[in-house]
Amino acid sequence: MSASSLVADKVWKQIESTHTVNDDQLYILHFLFGKNFEGATRIVDQRGVKRISGYPSGRFIFQVTGESRKKDQYLCFAENFCACYSFFYDVVNRGEQLCCKHQLAARLAASLGSYVEVKVSDEELALLLSKI
Repeated sequence: MSASSLVADKVWKQIESTHTVNDDQLYILHFLFGKNFEGATRIVDQRGVKRISGYPSGRFIFQVTGESRKKDQYLCFAENFCACYSFFYDVVNRGEQLCCKHQLAARLAASLGSYVEVKVSDEELALLLSKI
């Protein structure tokens, strides 16, 4: 794990413990993630993150609305996957980013508890996941 990832993880844990974010934490996350973090904050501010939870298992995935005019929606696991093009190009292929803005938005929304909760059956969740 890189030093940047370790610093980010510590900041995320602090935010999760209080469900609030302060200026110092915002500054650190912006320093680490740059324009992706700016986009993530806009998505969270616009209530663009849904947490889709399966019942009865409690398993979940995030659905994050993009910023384009089309308002595409991307399924992602906050810490390790997003179905968007940027994730595969900038994170996986080129290794230029630690994560995409949709992952950051999901992580920020989860840490603050500011997502829209959607409950579905485990079968519906499995069907949604099969489309990734």
